[in-house]
Amino acid sequence: MLFGSLAIPLFFGVFYLLNCVKVLNEYERGVVFRLGRLIPQPLGPGLVFILWPLDRLVKISLRTITLDVPPQDVITKDNVSIKVNAVLYFRVMDPNRAVVEVEDYLYATSQMAQTTLRSVLGQVEMDELLSHRDKLNQQLQGILDRQTGPWGIKVASVELKHVDLPEEMRRAMARQAEAERERRSKIIGADAEFQAADKLVQAARLMEDHPMALQMRYLQTLAEIATENNSTILFPIPIDLIKAFIDKK
Repeated sequence: MLFGSLAIPLFFGVFYLLNCVKVLNEYERGVVFRLGRLIPQPLGPGLVFILWPLDRLVKISLRTITLDVPPQDVITKDNVSIKVNAVLYFRVMDPNRAVVEVEDYLYATSQMAQTTLRSVLGQVEMDELLSHRDKLNQQLQGILDRQTGPWGIKVASVELKHVDLPEEMRRAMARQAEAERERRSKIIGADAEFQAADKLVQAARLMEDHPMALQMRYLQTLAEIATENNSTILFPIPIDLIKAFIDKK
């Protein structure tokens, strides 16, 4: 009989204690509202105690959150319609402000990232978007960090993931790249021709200043021809080689 009379108070006591005692992980903080008013100091981590039902505890994670920004339709400054998506890395720095200042900080940050992405990329040209991503990433990060700062959120970085170009734009860029490669190939070929012609001119000037060099080159050519399996070889004899005999005669 005594046990039965104590069972009900004991049950309610255990039930009340379970609702008053909370465990917060190392990366969590508890924002407490007591009768609707915010308690200035967040609780945690570890074992915390609240006055249930007077207190209401809201758990906030302090870990870095990876937010995938869905593809956005963007019209660039030079009137090119593209789709761009990005990834956003941020974390909560002030749990109280993340709960009090905005209704849902995850949703609000996502919407802010989408509108900022369209606004910033709409002010640049296509070539700048493709070649200066690092600069645009820093610009987006700075704008989002200032906009989400009042919510107690710190934006660590923003990365543009993929730029989906129209099919006709892809073909135009492919033709441009092919024309650029062909131009470079012709420039390299012309430069090689110029260098070869310059070397020939230098060789001609050297042989002009030193006629014996021309004779030696001629004899070397004859030696190279002699090594071939030719049955008959016809070659002119320079007058300089037999001029001494002619003069003597």
